[in-house]
Parts: sequence; structure tokens; C-alpha cells
Amino acid sequence: MRGFLFYAVLGALLPFSAAAAENEAAGDPAEKVEKLDSAVVSVSRAGDRTPVTFTMVGKNELRQANPIFSLPMTLNLQPSVVAVNEGGTGLGYSKMFIRGSKGSQINVTLNGITLNDAESQEVFWVNIPSLTNILSSVQLQRGLGTSANGPGAFGASVNMSTASVGAEPYVSAEIAAGSYNTFMSTVAAGTGLTGSGIYFDFAYSRNLTDGYIRNAKAKVQSALAVLGWMKGSNSLKLTYLMGDQHTGITWNGIDLDTYNTDRRYNSAGEYYDDFGNVRYYDNETDNYTQHHFQLNYTHQFPKNIVWSTTLNYTKGNGYYENYYMDQAFDDYNFSGADNPVIRTVTDPFTGQQMQHSFISGDMIVQEEMANHYFVLNSDVRYASDRLSLTAGVNLSRYDGGHIGNVLWSEVHGDDYDYAAYNDAHTWYYNESLKQEMNVFARAEYTPYGWLTAYVDLQYRGISLKMNGPDDDAGMLDYKTSWNFFNPRAGLTFHWTDRHKAYVSAALGNREPGRSDIKENIKSINVGSAEGFSIRPEKMVDVEIGYSYVAPKVTASANLYFMEYFDMLLETGRLTDVGYAIKENVDRAYRRGIELAVAWQAAPWLRADANTTLSVNKVRDYRMFGSDGEAIDYGKVTMLMSPSVIGFVQFAFTPLRNIANNSLKTTTLSINGKYVGKQYADNTQNEALSLPGYFVSNLSLTHEFDVRGGKLGVGGFINNLFNNLYYADASVWGTDMYVYPQAPLNFMLRLTYDF
Repeated sequence: MRGFLFYAVLGALLPFSAAAAENEAAGDPAEKVEKLDSAVVSVSRAGDRTPVTFTMVGKNELRQANPIFSLPMTLNLQPSVVAVNEGGTGLGYSKMFIRGSKGSQINVTLNGITLNDAESQEVFWVNIPSLTNILSSVQLQRGLGTSANGPGAFGASVNMSTASVGAEPYVSAEIAAGSYNTFMSTVAAGTGLTGSGIYFDFAYSRNLTDGYIRNAKAKVQSALAVLGWMKGSNSLKLTYLMGDQHTGITWNGIDLDTYNTDRRYNSAGEYYDDFGNVRYYDNETDNYTQHHFQLNYTHQFPKNIVWSTTLNYTKGNGYYENYYMDQAFDDYNFSGADNPVIRTVTDPFTGQQMQHSFISGDMIVQEEMANHYFVLNSDVRYASDRLSLTAGVNLSRYDGGHIGNVLWSEVHGDDYDYAAYNDAHTWYYNESLKQEMNVFARAEYTPYGWLTAYVDLQYRGISLKMNGPDDDAGMLDYKTSWNFFNPRAGLTFHWTDRHKAYVSAALGNREPGRSDIKENIKSINVGSAEGFSIRPEKMVDVEIGYSYVAPKVTASANLYFMEYFDMLLETGRLTDVGYAIKENVDRAYRRGIELAVAWQAAPWLRADANTTLSVNKVRDYRMFGSDGEAIDYGKVTMLMSPSVIGFVQFAFTPLRNIANNSLKTTTLSINGKYVGKQYADNTQNEALSLPGYFVSNLSLTHEFDVRGGKLGVGGFINNLFNNLYYADASVWGTDMYVYPQAPLNFMLRLTYDF
């Protein structure tokens, strides 16, 4: 809590200072005419008059962020966002909670194409590192937002756009280094739009770190290449995006007793040798590579009509590698208890060789996945002074395979032919086929200068087929389909350029993910009394908002009422590979108010602040124990849903008014974020609660003019007040396992652009 009162006092003064700001004419110009190269992105984005709660994060803000931060950590400055990192720093596995919703409840698109994995509905940000270096903008929608492709948003949408076409050629380079042996490098170049209308852009990034906790090592890289042609009313663009990650497994967490004695401990890969000594398997890792190919054609017709079509293919493959102690051979399709493995062993005392039978032993295994994702996305838009119409269709097909391979067994030894074994006796193999058709139509009509009416209708049809055994030999044979209708409507009132208010209501439906279905099937196999019961969830979202915009001050307030029916609620427990286990609850809700203000107090001083106050409840929560007995808890607070979130930031540019001197770019920025108390599960048990925490970051940046280019230097201090805290937790049995965040640490960055 050190430093929190300082920020709280300064932040409390912001609304009063904003009210006293000079009353000048509105500073925001009219929205620019949509460019062909960005037309594909605007389909899922809200406009200035759309009655949807959102914030925009531009290229400059993305580039100025601490280089170690993943995109969730960068978006942590936005209202209602809480981001955490499993390794404790910012590089590697990161999670983002928005209004308490996370993972599968957040819809993520890149250039209009959904990045959510079709099976799990999750986005694993570590799979595409260094996104902030290749994005031109991000729109963060809170609530149900606009209709989007892929899994329905049940808390938020993140709409990302890669860099737009530039007018001039460019080259840029960046290197950064810091705590925990972290090193990061990025290079980028582009031709700009040539006279023939052709352009090419390329970027590559490579990042390394040991991480804060043990085994939080990360070796990640990403590449972006764009080849495009733009002439007259036509645009053709081919985009390739690659993400490759090799990271240590960090999802186990640690119990509180261990946290108090060794907060950097991580049990992943731990085993005991023949003499009882603790050892660690060095390659206890998560590995994944994605290749995204997007081909887009856009045409501008007369009378303000734009047609855009995108073809997307994504190939993904990767694996977890784990060392497991004392595994039963019959669980891995080796001979087992009925037919033990016979091996010749040497007696360590007599040196004699003898035959011995084994039914178990230590193993190294890989759990592999490979998938193919095909998308056709086509839409048409019409825009006039009073009417905007958008309609589109999205077709997708996802083929995913899950394969288990044994790499080594202490009983079979190094000379055993494991490749032949895996070909003949694969430990497990299951696959899924998921297909979707999504059709939507959206309209915004302005009958009067001060009023805009909005309606957005979406239909999603989904089919899913799963078959084959899982890693515990349980069969996952399952087939179903869903049909969802998701309507949205609202009004925006904009009686002056400075004042805007809106009200909207939306209905959303969302299907269970693969992990949800798998865990439910397993509960049936072990004799669940209720049988297969996992159901799609529904939500009604009502948003009421107001914003004020002036040259020196912007302020906004938003009320939200998110009412859930059959909510797929996380339990706080995880699967053996880190997926959240969920269950349906009949009724739940998230209700709150979001406040934000930005004030340009002087040419050299800018202040930003936001806060969220909320209640996040489950009505009549019932949990079943391991013995099948039901325990009623009544009305409880949802897990990992703080009732208070606050953020404040001050940016000082003290020498900005000094002409012809590079010191005018020197900027000192300091921010602080407070996240209130949270619970690790839904029983509202104080023993399973995370205390509120406050964390502050500081940065100092400067830019030199060097031979027609710009040389930038920056220093970043994270966790300025050295607060020892944990920001996430899971539950195993009756114990809480937490994820410690790093104490005070630093990064240094050097950039060159010309």
C-alpha cells in the first residue's frame, strides 16, 4: 500500500481541476474518412456515435509502453482492466481480466479475424509476443460491444489493427535489456506507398528472459510481413504473422506457506532421484508456433459503398513437455499390472544382474496439439451523412488434434525405440471439428443532429464434433450444435460537440469450450448424479454512459448492468494443463460504474485517472464436494472480481516549450494502480482471498535528432515501491495457490527510427 495515499490525494483532485479548466472550443476534429487499408478493421469496431463503451489505444501509446509488457500488461492502464503475469514480470504467460471477465469471455480480433482458439475460446498472448511493436491501434470494448466474429464477447472485445500504410519509407530498430536476464530486440522496415501503389512492410522481434519465479524462462519471437497494392478504388493485401514461443511451465502457483519462505519457488519439473535428492527437469516447457496468413481485397464503389473480403488460414502446433514420477504403465498403453514390463536390472549392492517386473516408473511425455483454422469473412458497408449500414458473413472451420507421446521411461531406458512405440501405441489421440456460420447486420441512423439510433443483429450457427480418448483414457465422443441470436440496440445523444450520452441494451449467447465439455464428460464417467449438464450461457448487458470532451479535459462516466443466465463460471480450480474448470450457475450479475478523466493541466503536464466500483455476485451458489454432497453458500462474490479498481498517471514534459532543443521530448511518467480484495473461488472464504494491492511504475524517455533520424532512450522501473504481492490464485483441494509478482525491477531501451 506504500504510495497509494499519495496517488489517491492527487487523483481525487482531478475531477475538480477538470471542472475548472478553461472553457474552449471542442478540440476533436470530425472523424476522418475511412481509408481502404483500414476498412477491414472497422467492421467490428464502434464509431464515435455508436452507443458502446470503449476506449482507443493508439500507436504512440503502444510504443511508449515498457518493452517487457505483453499486450494485456499494456492495456492494464485502461478502465476495469486487471492484468497479471504468471512468471511475475510481463513477458511470458499473461492474463487479462476486464470487469472480472477473462480468457474465453474476451473476444479478440486482428484485422477483423478472430484470434480466439475455436476449441478453448482462449487467446494465449504469449503465442504472439511483441504485438505492441506491430499494431497501429487497439479498440477495447467493455460489455457485449458490437457483434464480432467468432466466440461471443462476454465481458469485453479487443479489436487490433496492424500498422497502416505509410507515405514514406522507414527503418526502425529497438533493443532493450533489464532484470532477470531479459533481452529484447526488434527491427522493422517498410517501403511506404510507392508510385505504382505497391507497398511492403516487415517486422521481427526476439525476446529472452529467465523470469522472476523458477522456470519462468521464455524464448519468444514474432514476425510480420505485409505485401500490398492500392490503386484508385482497389486494395489488395497479403499479411503473414508468425508467433513462436518456448516458455517454462508456470501455472502451478505456490501455497501460502511456501510463498512466505520462498516466493520464487515453482514445482514444475520437480522430481526425486534414486537417493531422494530433489531434482528439476530442465525442459518442463510449453511450446507453440502459429502461422497466420490473411489475404484481403477491398473495393470502393460509388455512392459510399465499400466491399471487403478476407481469406484467413492459421496453422498452429505445439506441445507441453513434462517429467512425471511413478506413472502406471498401463495408463500409457505399455504393459501394466496384468502383464508387467520385464527388465534386466543390476543389484546396486551385489552387482548381480536379475530379472525384475515393473508396473510403473518415471516418464517424460509430450502432450501435443496441431490445428488448422480456415476463415472466409466478407462484408459490405454504406455510409451517408445520416445513415450507416453494415452487413457481413463469416464462415470458419477448425480442425484440431490432440496427441500424447512418451519420450522416455526410466524403466525402458535410453535405448528403447519410443518413436516406434508412439506410432503403434499412441498414448492418446483425440480430435475435434468445429464449424461456424456468423451473419450480422448493423445500422446507425441520425434523424436529427443530436440523436443517433443503433441496431445490431447477429446470428451464429455452430457445430462441434469430438472423438477419441483423452490423456486419462476417457472417451471424448461428443457431437452437438448451437444456434444463437444476439441482438443489440441503443441511442446516442450528442447535443453539442462536447457532450455525448448513450444508452444501449444487448443480448448475448455463448457456447461452452472444449475444456468445459471435457470436464463434464469426465464427471459423468465417474458417476455424476446430474449427468451431462454443461449449457450455453446468456447475458443481458445494459450500458448507460456520458462523456465530455474539451481541448484540455476529457471525462466519462459509465454505468453497466451485466445480467447472466446459466453463466459458465470458473470454479478457481485448474486442469492438469492449466485450463480453468467451469460450471453453470443459474443467475449471476456484474454491476458497476466506470469513471475516467484526462486533464492537460499545462503544456508540460498531463494527468489521467480512472476507477471502477462494482458488485459481482452469484445468487444461490451451490457447490458439490468430492463426496457428491451439495453445500449451499447463498449469495456470494464471484472469484477474481475486485469491487474496486483505480488508476492514476502523471506525465511531465518540463522542457517542452524550449525551441530547437531535443530536451523538449524528455518525459517523466509515473503511474499507480490499485486492485481491491479478491477471492480465489466462489465460496467467499476469507482463507481463500487475495488482499488488495497497489503497484506503481515509473519511466523516463528522451529522443535525440540524429542525421535525419531519431534516437530514443528510455528507462523503466516496475513496482517502484517494491511491493511484495500476488495478483492471481487458483485452488487445489482446500488450499490456495498464488502467483507472486516481481519486486522492484527495471528495463532500459534504445530505439532508432529513420
